[in-house]
Amino acid sequence: MIKYLLVAFLLSLVCGMVFTPLILDFCKRKRLYDIPSERKIHKNAVPRMGGISFFPSMLIAFLVILMYVPLTNKYNLSVNIWSAVFFIGLMVIYFTGIIDDLVGLNAPTKFIIQIATGCLLPFCGLYINNLYGLFGIGEIPAYIGIPLTIFIMVLIDNAINLIDGIDGLAAGLSIIALMGFLAYFIHYQVFVHTYSLLAAGVIGALIAFLYFNLFGKPERNTKIFMGDSGSLSLGFVLGFLFIKCASNNTEIWQTRPEALLVPLTLLFVPIADVMRVTLYRLVHHKPLFSADKNHIHHKLMKSGLSQHQTLVLILGLSIVYDILNYGLYTFFSSTWILVFDILLYCFVNLCINLKIKAEA
Repeated sequence: MIKYLLVAFLLSLVCGMVFTPLILDFCKRKRLYDIPSERKIHKNAVPRMGGISFFPSMLIAFLVILMYVPLTNKYNLSVNIWSAVFFIGLMVIYFTGIIDDLVGLNAPTKFIIQIATGCLLPFCGLYINNLYGLFGIGEIPAYIGIPLTIFIMVLIDNAINLIDGIDGLAAGLSIIALMGFLAYFIHYQVFVHTYSLLAAGVIGALIAFLYFNLFGKPERNTKIFMGDSGSLSLGFVLGFLFIKCASNNTEIWQTRPEALLVPLTLLFVPIADVMRVTLYRLVHHKPLFSADKNHIHHKLMKSGLSQHQTLVLILGLSIVYDILNYGLYTFFSSTWILVFDILLYCFVNLCINLKIKAEA
């Protein structure tokens, strides 16, 4: 199976490297730029539609393997109702992002679309039905699991969208999470067919994007931003993999006590950031959909770090959570690990706040 994952990764990578220059030329002709402003970090006008390449790159890689790679019965690819609904939801989110990048959509409109696409999974019977002992809770009924599933889908989609504030951050965090999901699926030898190929393909597309995003030069028209077409699509993919990992279906794989902790760990940093910002706005009576500079990357840069230092620190924090939780799981329950994660995140933010005060 590894060779098929490698093919998916390389095909998507090549597609991304081919598509992105075409997108750059299109943006230049149509003058589709992300213009610098007081709230934004960049100082030059940069094309903002790099995420357009993600969905077609991943889809081409998947279809090529589905149609042309000779598979044994052991690695037979199957597309079930959940897969079909996932692709439908992803297409809706993808085109929503494109429209937003082209003409702009207000936050409430995007929020309603996120809720609508999040409802597709429970409609087909895929929802979180077990908390695996988190806070002492095991199986949960559908009337709790379905709203929780929709909430998580919307939460993760917004988390990735809102943390896309500096070069490489949303893509880097997504790659870390996708690699974790990929390793987890392979470990249990489930979803090795469709969803592992999906993760490998998205990783390939993201690495191609990072080449232009991190190393491109605005003056040479080689730098590009992800845009909502990319961040919203990534959030939907990661939200789907979260639900797929956390749902308890004994027909597919065994009941796993770590099933909810794994996706929470892989996506803890963007989830914690969006929840902290939301709570801050609620406490200070600020509009929930208003843009601000209170996200973790803004705060780190305000404390004196450069954009690249901020990127490395946040990606490092995500990896630290992965390693720590993996080690702690041998000794503690998911509940205590989650409490520790939250306290650690609060401590990190406290240190950042103190550094900001020292710099002022």
